[in-house]
Amino acid sequence: MSSTVAKVAYKPVGLLLGAGAGVISGLIFKQVWKVAGHDDDAPNATDEHRGWTEILLAAAVQGAIFAVVKAAVDRAGAAGVRKATGQWPD
Repeated sequence: MSSTVAKVAYKPVGLLLGAGAGVISGLIFKQVWKVAGHDDDAPNATDEHRGWTEILLAAAVQGAIFAVVKAAVDRAGAAGVRKATGQWPD
């Protein structure tokens, strides 16, 4: 099987996994933010009652969690496509 077939097979899988990664990382971030001792909800960038430090810290933590979850999910999806097609999607 060609790598083109693996790429085509991975496209819909990758889209679904990306959406799932966003949901999962959001849930993880909410729990991390609660455990860190902050409010139940992370601050919005436009919340005038929150300081720059808190807003930027929340954004950095959320971004890091999203990047790790997305990488793990993408890697697992690529491994699944290889298992199904015999080719690693590039």
